[in-house]
Amino acid sequence: MLLQFGSMGQFTHTQKIGHSPVAAHFGLTPRRYQSGEIDNPGRISKAGDRDVRAALYAAANAMMMRSVASSEIKSWGLRLMRRKGRRRAVVAVARKLAVIMHRIWADNTEFRHGKMEGTV
Repeated sequence: MLLQFGSMGQFTHTQKIGHSPVAAHFGLTPRRYQSGEIDNPGRISKAGDRDVRAALYAAANAMMMRSVASSEIKSWGLRLMRRKGRRRAVVAVARKLAVIMHRIWADNTEFRHGKMEGTV
């Protein structure tokens, strides 16, 4: 995954207006079909590296379903799961993990367990 982040020096900001360019790089943003008055957000775009996307999904799924440890990301994902369903919630958590990992890599910092800030 670090090799994929190595090619991501082009992303100076993790979050811009709308979707994160980091999540878009890994194909974790919704596809859109727009024609006239029709605006249909579809499934995830599946752009980028399939293996990295699968690893992020597996990590998010393990965090949500298997982990007994509590975290703010897991709590957020479980609330989302009640509203939107398991698959959408796991993809959203995977997207959030990708953004957090990119920030850690870009800032050369360690993960600090605490309140989430600026990760959408």
